[in-house]
Amino acid sequence: MLDTKWIRENPEVFDNALKSRGLAAASAEIIALDEERRSAIHSVQEIQNQRNGLARQIGETKSKGGNADDLLQEAGQLRDKLPLEEEKVRLLEEKLKAIMDVLPNVPSKDVPVGKSEEDNQEVHLWGEKPTFSFTPKQHYEIGEALGFMDFEASAKISGSRFVVLKSDLARLERALGAFMLDIHTQEYGYTEVSPPYMVRGQAMYGAGQLPKFAEDAFVTTNDYWLIPTAEVPLTNLVAGDILETDALPQRFVAYTPCFRSEAGSAGKDTRGMFRVHQFHKVELVSITHPETSEMEHQRMLKAAESILERLRIHYRTVLLCTGDMGTCSQKTYDIEVWLPGQNAYREISSCSNFAEYQARRMNTRFRDGDKKTRFVHTLNGSGLAVGRTLIAILENYQQEDGSVIIPDVLRSYMRGEALIKAQKVER
Repeated sequence: MLDTKWIRENPEVFDNALKSRGLAAASAEIIALDEERRSAIHSVQEIQNQRNGLARQIGETKSKGGNADDLLQEAGQLRDKLPLEEEKVRLLEEKLKAIMDVLPNVPSKDVPVGKSEEDNQEVHLWGEKPTFSFTPKQHYEIGEALGFMDFEASAKISGSRFVVLKSDLARLERALGAFMLDIHTQEYGYTEVSPPYMVRGQAMYGAGQLPKFAEDAFVTTNDYWLIPTAEVPLTNLVAGDILETDALPQRFVAYTPCFRSEAGSAGKDTRGMFRVHQFHKVELVSITHPETSEMEHQRMLKAAESILERLRIHYRTVLLCTGDMGTCSQKTYDIEVWLPGQNAYREISSCSNFAEYQARRMNTRFRDGDKKTRFVHTLNGSGLAVGRTLIAILENYQQEDGSVIIPDVLRSYMRGEALIKAQKVER
């Protein structure tokens, strides 16, 4: 959420930021609505002051034996007028909030202006594309041939966009989660958290998921929301708090299932497990001082990149342009892993600096050196999406006979095994 005061003071900068995201100018509407709201609040305060003044006059008049009928009549008129003015304030605040709730963050000055992923900037390239003496297969072809990836069973149980992993692939998924957690906790100082997988609507709102992305999430009949990412519960650990400066930064990591309806992805990645309704992810969240959030962003990005480097898988990092960046983000890097079966780079992590956008929604602050309260900055990133990392391993480490080499760093998590061998699918 943005600051209406900042918009009043910087209307041109705000409108240019919206334009860079492909949206229409909105400062005039917001400023006019805010002025009307402030005027209505002033009217309420004036009525309250008049009522208080009349109450004193009535008391003084009666104490002296005077006639207070006219004063009482005037007080009655104010009493009837007050709820009407208060309702006006409420309606104006609701209208303004509805607009502010869906406004995107203002991009950082170093974010490239663009319309789509075609305008993103490559900032880092690691490793080399693997070469094969055969035509590399896609992950679902490999997984099904191994007998450990079953889409028919998942469709029977849950419908489309689900997958059942078995045996060595189920173990590999678990190994990846444990490996990532160990790196982030032991080497990067993140505190491991096992959070709830269902949250209240306020937590979804605080993280910026509601109201704009309601259709992309799953909600229960008793108003619990299944988390689309562990970012939601991790960020909300500090909702409503006032933190001391020396308590910053706070770094959290969690390995959780994530649930997404994929409402806007009809026809995309319908084969395989790249885009499914339920998947596992290791999520990184940082709560920081505003002056160190950019440095924390780079640190988080490095933590995420290090996973692929240890797995020895080629990737590139891109800085997203204004038109491709998420609503809450001020600045986002995507890590794109190379998938030989698709002959393409695909996103495996997004690391974003939200500045104070989420903090305002959660009312999370800290005390600075002058004991004044300011909003913290929040950041989050995938470290990494576990299912997509499994896909990357299958495609990059596939062998001509259908087996898959297990990366060295994962073998201690895989009972020392070095190879996932092909297995005939049992019918």
